[in-house]
Amino acid sequence: MGDSLSLPALKHRIAQIGSGYDPPVQRSFTTGDADLDAALEGGLARGALHEFYASHVDDASSSAGFAAMLALRVKAGPLAWLRTEAAERTMGQLYMPGLAELGGDPNSMILALLPDEKMLLRAAADAAACSGLGAVVVECWGRSPLLTLTVSRRLALAAGKSGVTLFLLRVGAQPAPSAATTRWRVSAAPSIAMAADAPGHSTLEVELLRRRSGPAGMRWQMEWNRDERTFRKPALPGAVATLVEHGAADLHGESALRSA
Repeated sequence: MGDSLSLPALKHRIAQIGSGYDPPVQRSFTTGDADLDAALEGGLARGALHEFYASHVDDASSSAGFAAMLALRVKAGPLAWLRTEAAERTMGQLYMPGLAELGGDPNSMILALLPDEKMLLRAAADAAACSGLGAVVVECWGRSPLLTLTVSRRLALAAGKSGVTLFLLRVGAQPAPSAATTRWRVSAAPSIAMAADAPGHSTLEVELLRRRSGPAGMRWQMEWNRDERTFRKPALPGAVATLVEHGAADLHGESALRSA
């Protein structure tokens, strides 16, 4: 992955990617976890807006990891990751070895660093409208007063038209009305150490807070298989290491600061 892009550079890259692409035909993608996919009636909607709330600010890396894992499941094109300069100052640079540990290719990710929330949401709208992208992750920190219901509707409409799957990270915020198809709360969960006490697979606890077309209020604990790039049930109960402790999916935080 090269340097982070400014908004003009991002628009130029999006224009290049978007030419000659058609929206994907499939309208959903599976997580790999049979129980979760069944509850979602086949998987998550493609070409839709999905929201992820971190249970606590300390779970920002977990919500980012969940978004990155799902983006790898989309399999429809490059991943664009949008964040503000304030997020970069607070959390440090995105930790690309963390993405590689999940099974992703850092060189295929487009990273855009925007000066403020207004420019972030403008870039999100441009990216959501680009059918050549597979998924877009947008980091929103705090209350995000500019992220109104109307703005979220525009993002959802753009994603629906292009077929791009849009993941909105909400860190340090409380759930608010939006046009998201699904809304989740994400936190780190205990993982199982492997042989010789090696760090186990990244494990998350996710709660479906809202689903536009079905029941919500369900909770799952899932383990990420980086080799197959899929979710599955944790192999065994119990805990010896946590996601944040072994850093397998740590895209933010101290490990990110060490990479700067």
